[in-house]
Amino acid sequence: MKKTTGGKRSLRMGDDAVRAKTGKTWAEWFAILDSAGAKKLDHKGIVAILTEKHTLPPWWRQMVTVGYEQERGLRVAHQSPQGFTANASKTINVPLMTLYKAWSDKKARARWLPKPDFEVRRATPGRSMRITWVDKKSNLDVGFVAKGNGKSQVALDHGKLPDASAVERMKKFWSKALQALKEKLEARSAA
Repeated sequence: MKKTTGGKRSLRMGDDAVRAKTGKTWAEWFAILDSAGAKKLDHKGIVAILTEKHTLPPWWRQMVTVGYEQERGLRVAHQSPQGFTANASKTINVPLMTLYKAWSDKKARARWLPKPDFEVRRATPGRSMRITWVDKKSNLDVGFVAKGNGKSQVALDHGKLPDASAVERMKKFWSKALQALKEKLEARSAA
């Protein structure tokens, strides 16, 4: 749910959803963390407060911590301790292994990706790839999921980006690249 905080738009989850899963609203969590001195702590320190004093599952500890950091100006959208991350995904009307091959085979990749010379560090065929991007500084985590009936989805996180403007550039890059991938694969599939 989109919220406005301090004049900025946020994609933070709504109060009703947070209360349903954690028993408290965002304002209640923010007050708890403020009173515990979280403004002066790093990410791990804030998570430690939630771990030691509250019974939140690990995913919710992270969610509440990131929401708090964003609300208090300790972190901006798309920022993590390792830098900034751009996300993108696309569902394509081709079988899973066709989609996977379009990423794993360099020749196939060159048909749709303007910068096809990345380094694959680890791959699980049909499931995932860990990639060092062409800048040798940032990383891609790419996941592949079958969606049934000859459809599949690719979702990626492009991490270790230097700043928010790099996130916006890479979001545009990946939006265009994944659209090109969709068009190329679906055209070949239809032929």
